[in-house]
Amino acid sequence: MKTNIGITEKNTSAVAEILNKLLADENVLYTKVQNAHWNVEGPDFHAQHLFFETIYDELAEIIDEVAERVRSIGHYAVGTMKAWLEITQLTEMAYGKNDSKGFIKEILNDFESLIISLREDIDKVEKNKDAGTEDFLVGILEKHEKTAWMLRSHLK
Repeated sequence: MKTNIGITEKNTSAVAEILNKLLADENVLYTKVQNAHWNVEGPDFHAQHLFFETIYDELAEIIDEVAERVRSIGHYAVGTMKAWLEITQLTEMAYGKNDSKGFIKEILNDFESLIISLREDIDKVEKNKDAGTEDFLVGILEKHEKTAWMLRSHLK
């Protein structure tokens, strides 16, 4: 059945593309944070192990919400690693050591990249007349800004 929510098919298509790219980015970042959780070493192991777990738990919730938002506007969520790697702006883990500071720097860089992209995407979604997705993205932006602040605080 066709979705009838007061937004044109052209506009929901454009918004779904934005959301699916975000879904790919969030999944790649989730994997990187989980890798850090599993492999971090050093005198701060326990605290960082728990910190990374908190981050990937929040990312798991965001991932589910993004996929459900794609579905709620009448499109399908991208759900394969191959597709995510084709459309993500992020790269796989580049850091070669297993210390928390290196993991945090790389993960922080990805969060800041997503924050910048989200700001641009919010403007695009507004132009496509989807206030619901615009509000949804603002919420994710705020969560990512808080996480970036916490990551930055570990590096001081």
